Amino acid sequence: MIIDKINTECTHCGLPVPTGLQVGDRHEQYCCHGCETAHQLIMSAGLESFYAMVDASRESQTLLGRGGDESQFDHLNDEGFQRRFAGELSGGVKEIQLSLSGIHCAACIWLIEKLPTIVSGVLFTRVNWSKGTVRVQWLDSQVSLSEIAVALFRLGYTPEPIRTSIKAQQRDRENRQQLARIGMAGAAAGNNMLIAAALYLGMFSAMDAGFVTLFRWMSCVIGIAALVGPGRVFLSSGWQALKTLTPHMDLPIALGLMAGTINGLINTVRGRGEIYFDSLTVLIFLLLIGRWIQFRQQNRAADSIEMLYRLTPQRARRIVDEVITEVEVDEIQPGDRLEIRPGDLFPTDATLVQGTSHVDESILTGESRSVVKQPGDPLSAGTKNLTSPLIACATAVGRDARIAKIVDLVEQAALEKPEIVQWANRIGGYFVVIVIFLAVITFLIWFQTSVDTAMDNAIALLVIACPCALAMATPLAISVALGRLAKRKTMVKSGDALQSLTRPGMIWLDKTGTLTEGQMNVTRWIGDHRWIPLVGAIEAKFTHPVARAINQFAQTQNTQTSTVQLSSSAGLGNIPCQSFSNGVYAQIDQREFWIGNAALMEQAGIDFENSFVSVWLEQEKEILSRGQASCWVAIDGEIVGLCGLGDRLRPDSAVTLKSLRNQGWRVGILSGDHEEVVRRVAEELRIDEYHAGATPEQKLKILTDSNQRFATSVMVGDGVNDSAALAAATVGIAVHNGAEASLAAAPIYLGESGLKPILDLINTSRSTGYTIKQNLSVSLGYNVLGVILAMMGVLHPLLAAALMPISSLSVIGLSLRSGRSSANQAG
Repeated sequence: MIIDKINTECTHCGLPVPTGLQVGDRHEQYCCHGCETAHQLIMSAGLESFYAMVDASRESQTLLGRGGDESQFDHLNDEGFQRRFAGELSGGVKEIQLSLSGIHCAACIWLIEKLPTIVSGVLFTRVNWSKGTVRVQWLDSQVSLSEIAVALFRLGYTPEPIRTSIKAQQRDRENRQQLARIGMAGAAAGNNMLIAAALYLGMFSAMDAGFVTLFRWMSCVIGIAALVGPGRVFLSSGWQALKTLTPHMDLPIALGLMAGTINGLINTVRGRGEIYFDSLTVLIFLLLIGRWIQFRQQNRAADSIEMLYRLTPQRARRIVDEVITEVEVDEIQPGDRLEIRPGDLFPTDATLVQGTSHVDESILTGESRSVVKQPGDPLSAGTKNLTSPLIACATAVGRDARIAKIVDLVEQAALEKPEIVQWANRIGGYFVVIVIFLAVITFLIWFQTSVDTAMDNAIALLVIACPCALAMATPLAISVALGRLAKRKTMVKSGDALQSLTRPGMIWLDKTGTLTEGQMNVTRWIGDHRWIPLVGAIEAKFTHPVARAINQFAQTQNTQTSTVQLSSSAGLGNIPCQSFSNGVYAQIDQREFWIGNAALMEQAGIDFENSFVSVWLEQEKEILSRGQASCWVAIDGEIVGLCGLGDRLRPDSAVTLKSLRNQGWRVGILSGDHEEVVRRVAEELRIDEYHAGATPEQKLKILTDSNQRFATSVMVGDGVNDSAALAAATVGIAVHNGAEASLAAAPIYLGESGLKPILDLINTSRSTGYTIKQNLSVSLGYNVLGVILAMMGVLHPLLAAALMPISSLSVIGLSLRSGRSSANQAG
């Protein structure tokens, strides 16, 4: 039960004041010292009216309720919910981790962690400020989870379950294991390097033989521990490669580690010869770091795919016996009736049962204009209700919804490996076989001389032929390029994408938000400009895209409202308005304003017959012929204005496309918009190949066919409807302000608006490709020379270990120089 300790409200913010902060019978009570300071500052400044306004607003929305329905937490008591999100501890104790919104400071943490003193039955609360979460343990027999949630809600923090998938938990576990291995390997490497330093210095200071033996054995023990501990992953991988006869890159690493360890152990026992445990432990440490970085990159890709599943809301309003309750979307079943309010996303695929409203379907179709939905029309999960409340019947939920099927397409397309990755894997396999073969030949050649010499030369070959520089040649050049691009707000998640862009092919551009600005704008105004401010003020009360466009247009005009004589003292903020499916109606000073399409004008009995309007009708035809929308303005039954609305082309589109063509790229449009709209854009930009009205599935098919026709197929888009095509393309590019799903599916994101960053991206990819070739030439040449010297017996393992970094340093120098030059070219 929630006891009465939270009934005292803060004088400043109205939040409950914890018992520990309540001061006797003092009239002013504060939930924290920040509120006390703020209250004193407001009062000293003579701004007492602030609290009068706050009190007025609280009459309709009390703080403890915070304007919400506490029954929204009833679903937390469901057994199915607690099985998925809560854990069962011993003694009837349960535990859950909740996400909390509203945690701002240390005082918030203190207040939340005092929950056991506020709610009987809560045993423990611990806040993670950085993640905005709280871990709660409670006795299920004494208090319900919904009561705990209500208490947190009343304290000012809205709780939500953390929806972590099993895959994410497994990745987190693997991440912790890898970090633990890196920590152990780092400790071993650090200690062995200190021991090695002591031994090397002891060679010049006549160290006592007993200490030399002790240090050698300590190094041996630490090295073997590093190998069988954190380094075991390489041994296991190498053993699997041997069993399956697969030339894996870990195989020479495992062989080198084993050979070095065995030889070092023998020399330790013999008391003479070189031991390599310092180099071996450092090598294990660095290899584990590289593996962890690769693991993290793979995780980012997996997290990006999972982001697609968050495009639909997690909660829905279900209607049962005319009672509306909030439930988890997972609980919705086909046939359930749902309430969708203006501004809500549809939680499932559904059929509209009651109401008429505009729906924004651009997330799926790419269509820049909203669609009017009437009873009987289908609704898709993830689309947005704009204007009126609706009642719908769920038809497909979860994995059966259309947006979930698009996510499946994205996942399947993302699993396809680019050709360059497959080529690199094949080359890596050959490299492994050649290195092992040459090491065996070297050992056999020198075996006749002595076993020690044969072992030293074979190890020297494995060390000097270590694929560090060869492995760094491509990723380092790419990493430098990625850093340069990131400074210019272009984020690249895949180095393969950069390499693919060096081969000109076909670039497919989504129209809405890519070639165009992605939002409705007033492109033309015909009529009396004096009325623009009033029309904008009326439209400001609505969220429809047309209303927003007109309101924004009005704000950019210099026309003053005072040019129209008004006697109303109520102000524009109190305009009585009414919304229809095809426009709006408002009254100002007993004048009737009608703003909408021609159908609304006819319904309102507006006369289209006067000479001025007859001329405007011809201009409306021109507006419609350009694929734009028209909106009429009438006052007291007389037409006073006409505006055209459309999605404007980005100012740099034409110049960018011309430059792309000059570099050998072909350009096409791939859009879900209407045929006439897409055709007009294609004509204006001189694009011959275009597809209009394309569904996400059709876009995917077109990209799949394009991959067969061209060396490189690039998809540039910004919506969920583009996500499958972005993932299937050789290179997917998500543009500025694109939907989260397109950023998840595409390996490249342009952080600046327009298409010009694509030119910078392609120029950088070309420069990077040239650097990669340079790096590969240097590293391969160095390795070939080193292998020859090792096989000739010229290189000692220690000398090989000392020379090995030279090729890596050369690769680093070339990559950094290339990065600076490409940056200068871009500038």
